[in-house]
Amino acid sequence: MTLSVDILRPVGDFTLDVVFEAPPGVTAVLGRSGAGKSTLVAAVAGLARPDDGRITLGPDTLYDRAKRIDLPARKRRIGVVFQDSRLFPHLSVRSNLMFGRRRRKTAEPAFDQVVETLGIGALLARRPRSLSGGERQRVAIGRALLSGPRALLFDEPLAALDAERKAEIMPFLERVVAETPVPVLYVTHALEEARRLADRLVVLDGGKVSAQGAVESAIAAAGLASAGDRFLDGVTVEARIDEIDEAYELTGLTLGRHRVWAPGLLGELGSSARLRLLARDVALALDPPQRSSVRNVLPGVVRKIARGDGAYASVLVDVGGVVLKSEITRRAADELGLAPGRVVHALIKSVAVSRG
Repeated sequence: MTLSVDILRPVGDFTLDVVFEAPPGVTAVLGRSGAGKSTLVAAVAGLARPDDGRITLGPDTLYDRAKRIDLPARKRRIGVVFQDSRLFPHLSVRSNLMFGRRRRKTAEPAFDQVVETLGIGALLARRPRSLSGGERQRVAIGRALLSGPRALLFDEPLAALDAERKAEIMPFLERVVAETPVPVLYVTHALEEARRLADRLVVLDGGKVSAQGAVESAIAAAGLASAGDRFLDGVTVEARIDEIDEAYELTGLTLGRHRVWAPGLLGELGSSARLRLLARDVALALDPPQRSSVRNVLPGVVRKIARGDGAYASVLVDVGGVVLKSEITRRAADELGLAPGRVVHALIKSVAVSRG
């Protein structure tokens, strides 16, 4: 089923005016502070009433001003994970999870399955105050899942965590959203979170949708790719896991017609993984290097070169059906004689290949 949102609501000195759809999978809602994200979250969850419009979830209407429909939050069956987890402090982890289970109208998912997916089996007897921020968020996600939701809403779940806790919880988030068959609305101000988790992106600016669609297309349409550090630019690609080197803790993936190696054990054989390849980490050479520490050498063809007024040039390289971006100096581009159609080799260190 699809979550459809078409609402109006005044917010301070502007009006939240958004129209978008979130099909099964992850739709990220990205925006700066004050863009209207909190108001959107409250409206979808049933915690605030829009002034006008309509919200539907599959065949069911959650809000419709014209028809005077406004289902209370408890009847919408939307699992919500807030920034501050909002666990019951007087209950154990198990009891917090069981609270979500008591409210559901379906047998799925199973308690043990959720506990295993989130890695919280050792926490069941503990109280929330004894947990780290990352552990509390994992329990909050588990409680939302066990409520048997028809949709999931994540309201900046990583915003209150430090970098170490974010790194701890992100793999669990990836696993949850990959296994969840319902629409997931992931609200965030962090572009890299959206890139890593989402299938679709809705960009909010001043209460209005400035771009929406496939993640990278929406980023480009909203002008976000060039809004920050040029070296954070790059591409996000899907690759298939086809080899695991447990001895060296490396994962081999098929990218286009080539093999790439990434650090860590990223999943099961045959499954897919989303990779983020930064432009600054892709070097170019006319010939493959000999006796080099670089593990990923991908032959390809230059498709486009954009030379700016400064020292840099952006080069798009097609490596067997996948287009990579390389950020190099204009001098290097000229010395290599780079031009559309030129055969080159894209060089990427394994340690530079990260989960997207």
